[in-house]
Amino acid sequence: MRILTKYVLSELLKVFFITLGVMTLMMFVGLLGKKAVDVGLGLGGLLQLTPYILPEAMQFTLPGALLLAVTGVYGRMSSSNELVAVKSMGISPMVMVWPTLVLSVLVSFTAVWLNDLAVSWGRRGQQRVILESMEAIAYGQLRTRGSFEYRDFTMHVAGVEGRTLISPQILIKNPGDVPEGLTAESAEFTADTDNGKLAIRMRNPEVEGKVFRGYQPGVFEQDFSLDELMDLKDRRRSPSDYALAEIGDAKQEEQEKIRKVEQDMSTEAAFAMLTGEFDELSDNAWRSQERAIQHSQNRLNRFYTEPYRRWSNGFSCLAFVAVGIPVAVWLRKGEMLASFFACFMPILIVYYPMLIGTVEAAKKGNLPPQCVWLGNFVLLLIGAYLMRREVRH
Repeated sequence: MRILTKYVLSELLKVFFITLGVMTLMMFVGLLGKKAVDVGLGLGGLLQLTPYILPEAMQFTLPGALLLAVTGVYGRMSSSNELVAVKSMGISPMVMVWPTLVLSVLVSFTAVWLNDLAVSWGRRGQQRVILESMEAIAYGQLRTRGSFEYRDFTMHVAGVEGRTLISPQILIKNPGDVPEGLTAESAEFTADTDNGKLAIRMRNPEVEGKVFRGYQPGVFEQDFSLDELMDLKDRRRSPSDYALAEIGDAKQEEQEKIRKVEQDMSTEAAFAMLTGEFDELSDNAWRSQERAIQHSQNRLNRFYTEPYRRWSNGFSCLAFVAVGIPVAVWLRKGEMLASFFACFMPILIVYYPMLIGTVEAAKKGNLPPQCVWLGNFVLLLIGAYLMRREVRH
């Protein structure tokens, strides 16, 4: 039995690591190229991005690489009648299956960890590298496109002469407020990464809004904190960007926001009734508070859904393997890609629509967050049925 276990694992791991390396490299190059085109990073910035993009690439390739290895190895074993030989010796074919199932559980835990690492440490690291290269990126995009945009900061120019920006137009978008902007005859800016500042020096600016108030005719300089620029939306930071360890505190924060708004509404209603100002009790007077409660409730639903989504995504490795083994044995094809696509296409049609649908419903509060596991359980049930049939026959 130990010989068979070692044989299966050795065959599987060889194919798995080779496949994982090739698929991760292809995905990594694609993500890096997309980042280079979208942001305009140079070679130095791209090299700095490498460790932060790698977990993001691997979280996509890990389930596919494992499924490809499983279907290839078990398809070859079946086509070579190795499983028939095992049965003829009175040994249950499950001896050839259990090692792979155990391996898939370990890979699933790794996939959950990579998913969490990619959306927290990886994304924040990418943002940091981009901010540290802000000056070179901005001038590069302004020369080629005539515009530069990062999060809520947007700049348009008529042209660039050396380091001088001709007729710049700057716009800052504030959530829930009117945009704040500025135009000038000319400007230039520098990014001081040591002090974490983006300095813009403008000549004869015309100011709109509040960000740039207090200027004097002539030359005006405005400093922005790079951390504030990066975190301008931090109060609206997507729940998908939180690490699993941060989600518990984030849920408590949103619940506290809801309780505070409800308490404020109760206090205002009691005060309005005591003073006889019944106009303060109209629907229009409560719209801003109701929007705040609805916003926090939506985020709370997403925070409840996010851990289940990440765990179900990670354990898709186990679900894929549960279906891939019996399908590959049944097809008896020695060609790796033939078995892979025959197994992956039904998964693509069944599993991913169920995952997307349940996740969206759970985020809206229409379904409990546990429902995101539905696709995994369906694949496991199908795999158990097919496996039982193959073992019996």
